[in-house]
Amino acid sequence: MKSSFASSVLDFYSHLKIPDDLPTGVGSLYPFSDKTVWELNKTFYERFYSDRNPRSYLIGINPGRLGAGVTGIPFTDPVRLESVLKIKNDFPKKAELSSKFIFDVIESLGGSDTFFANFYITSVSPIGYIKEGRNLNYYDQKDLEKALQDYIIDNLWKQIKTLPSNQETAFCLGMGKNFKYLNKLNEKEGFFKEIIPLPHPRWVMQYRLKRKEEFILEYQKKLMTEIKY
Repeated sequence: MKSSFASSVLDFYSHLKIPDDLPTGVGSLYPFSDKTVWELNKTFYERFYSDRNPRSYLIGINPGRLGAGVTGIPFTDPVRLESVLKIKNDFPKKAELSSKFIFDVIESLGGSDTFFANFYITSVSPIGYIKEGRNLNYYDQKDLEKALQDYIIDNLWKQIKTLPSNQETAFCLGMGKNFKYLNKLNEKEGFFKEIIPLPHPRWVMQYRLKRKEEFILEYQKKLMTEIKY
């Protein structure tokens, strides 16, 4: 009997390692060694992914220190984890802008049950990075980007090969550097037939907040075609 999506994704995270040879001054966000984080992840994935249905991938940059860098669940901060998903937690209730936007999108598409039945959120790098106490994107330093390339390729393939996925279409969260990097990598590796870019949630919330509803509608238009369950 094949493993469920939940057990496969939990197996992926249980074997996920911090990349070797990070540049000097760059630290990692690796919450999965914390027993509490692991139990919260089990609760989340077993609730929403206990089947073998294929999902369409939404691929972000890398976890941030107020969201998945704390909870382990992509684009899910401690606030949304408890208030929306009803998974109680003792983390400081600090909100992340990207999480707020993503959960507004989730609500617009029919709520958590519908969304997670059809989509799987991950990131180009499955763990996050910090420098001098601030979030660091994998592409912010050329030496970091170079050091991570094999790690990124390996972990994307591990997910695609073990988690039931729609390899026709994936969505990139970020229309700038993240899309440029991921699309170039996809042309070489063939992860998916097509990657469609979407505005990054943080960019919307930080720089285009007055147009938030417009961008939610853009997400709806592009993601609705992938909803099957």
